[in-house]
Amino acid sequence: MDLFAPLPDHGRFPYQSITARPDYTWPNGARLALYIGFNLEHFAFGQGLGACIAPPSPQPDVLNFAWREYGNRVGAWRCLDLFNQLKLPVGAIVNTALYTHCPELVAAFAQRGDELIAHGHTNAVRQSSLSEEDELQLLKGCRSRIAQHSGTAPSGWLSPWISESTATPDLLCEAGYHYTLNWCHDDQPTRMRTRSGQTVWSIPYPQELNDIPMVMGRHMDGKDFADIVIDNLDEMLEQAHAQPLVMGIALHPYIVGQPYRLRHLRRALLHIAQARDAGQLWLTTPGAICQHVENTLA
Repeated sequence: MDLFAPLPDHGRFPYQSITARPDYTWPNGARLALYIGFNLEHFAFGQGLGACIAPPSPQPDVLNFAWREYGNRVGAWRCLDLFNQLKLPVGAIVNTALYTHCPELVAAFAQRGDELIAHGHTNAVRQSSLSEEDELQLLKGCRSRIAQHSGTAPSGWLSPWISESTATPDLLCEAGYHYTLNWCHDDQPTRMRTRSGQTVWSIPYPQELNDIPMVMGRHMDGKDFADIVIDNLDEMLEQAHAQPLVMGIALHPYIVGQPYRLRHLRRALLHIAQARDAGQLWLTTPGAICQHVENTLA
């Protein structure tokens, strides 16, 4: 046994420190690009996966199902009002099951011009358990369904529960996607190799500025989550003098749409809006970030 053999590697991109990259700017000379990823999700009743506010009960787990459904019925609409008040674009990360369950919710984000990002059919199922053939069918089917209902095929993908097979980047490319939000390894977009020789971009998606791991996993209070958003923005504005950076914020309406958390989210988003109005950042969507680096770093 060779104890010093190279460790297994994904083979998608090489290591490169952030201090040794090409320099560029975002539109209007900005050095920090910021996007809000707003997760619109639907869960099967009585089966499958789902975030839990209390220890899971035998199915049907009414408590946890109903808590998540609050996001679609109430929380998302309260957040939408806030986004409209502050004129904030978002990347709406969409389970296609919503087109059957509550199509008016997805339509509300499409009508305001937000980018729609494919997020599987339901967050009750992980795609990593699918065969390659079924996974490709899922990727193509979600893209087709969003195009059919909302008029534009999505260019980006986020897997339910960040679940991937070893072939997922290849299949994304073959299904027509340009970028993935699955990886949280960097503060800049990264080219990912695929078996076709084409590139799929990894656009940074946060697992720290994300209400599920922070509020649900670490039991962080809403005011503390707002504080880390504000602190992260202020620090990244300073760091961006040296390199162009991307800051993402991941939100779920059944969490941040609860009234007492929404009050603190408003404070954090107002801080972002003020930085935008002062010309300190490019407030955008993941798709626009992908398009910019495709054009700039081609």
